[in-house]
Amino acid sequence: MKILVTGGAGYIGSFMTKRLLDDGYDVVVFDSLERGYKEVVDPRANFVQGDIKNNEGLEKLFRNEIIDVVMHFAGYISVEESTKNPMRYYRNNTIGSANLLRAMELGDANKIIFSSSAAVYGNPIKIPIPEDHPKNPTSPYGKSKLEVEKMLKSFQKDRKLSFVSLRYFNAAGAAVDGSMGEAHVPETHIIPLAIKAAIAGEQFSLYGKDYNTPDKTCIRDYIHVADLVEAHVLAIEKLKNDRSLPVRSQGFFYNVGTGKGCSNKEVIEMVKRVSGKDLKVEVENKRPGDAEILIADPAKIQKELGFKPRYSDLETIVRTAFNWHKKNSKLQ
Repeated sequence: MKILVTGGAGYIGSFMTKRLLDDGYDVVVFDSLERGYKEVVDPRANFVQGDIKNNEGLEKLFRNEIIDVVMHFAGYISVEESTKNPMRYYRNNTIGSANLLRAMELGDANKIIFSSSAAVYGNPIKIPIPEDHPKNPTSPYGKSKLEVEKMLKSFQKDRKLSFVSLRYFNAAGAAVDGSMGEAHVPETHIIPLAIKAAIAGEQFSLYGKDYNTPDKTCIRDYIHVADLVEAHVLAIEKLKNDRSLPVRSQGFFYNVGTGKGCSNKEVIEMVKRVSGKDLKVEVENKRPGDAEILIADPAKIQKELGFKPRYSDLETIVRTAFNWHKKNSKLQ
């Protein structure tokens, strides 16, 4: 079976590529390298440099390769950046995904696993958040992901596409053996930013300390990247083994989280504990688009796919991330 990984030179995509190859799949990585790194792509994969915003490159790819499943990670991911430049997110995340779906149709590829986000929910009215929760994204980033989900449902109905949309909560952590980790440009995630500040002895910016939460900081549900990759493996099995496929197309939505939340303050304290260093914290204004509390209800993915996180306690997440960043601090 051949799997296309868009965005395979990025954080989650590179972890996914390695796991797929280890499991015996043929893998094609398609990445523009705008925000990815060629050196993190497993050399066993067939790497094709290209941009999902370019129809010609995508169509050429699907003419040259017979793809069984597409895993779509090629999206911009910063809530803050999306509020400053919403059109960039619309062009890449939404229009780029439409380009991919059209190219898939040309290549007779009809299965896709989409990297979605808890940002589609916005500020929740119910905690933990189930998949049928109202969708009211508060940022252009969340809106761009929701638009793709709508397209997937449309293609499922009209063009016999089968899909799994995985709504990540907060992906974090690094490989347990320290071989791979998280390096975004720009970096906006609290765990790598706090770790880098601790290692360098620099000031760390905490955005907002007046949220309606017990310690007045945001609360998030963190999922270790290795557990997130496992959710994708289970999603492949769902598309491969569901008895209704390919007789009729289907679409599945799953939250990928633990059902437990950690506040920004708890993250900072864990970084201090793991690093053995103090962290100089400067409280700044809230960032536009940040929801107060995002905690998954993971019951559906646990029941239907048998998903069981192994590495997603906060200490393991921070410790694996710290070990990787400490090892690679001179490269960042």
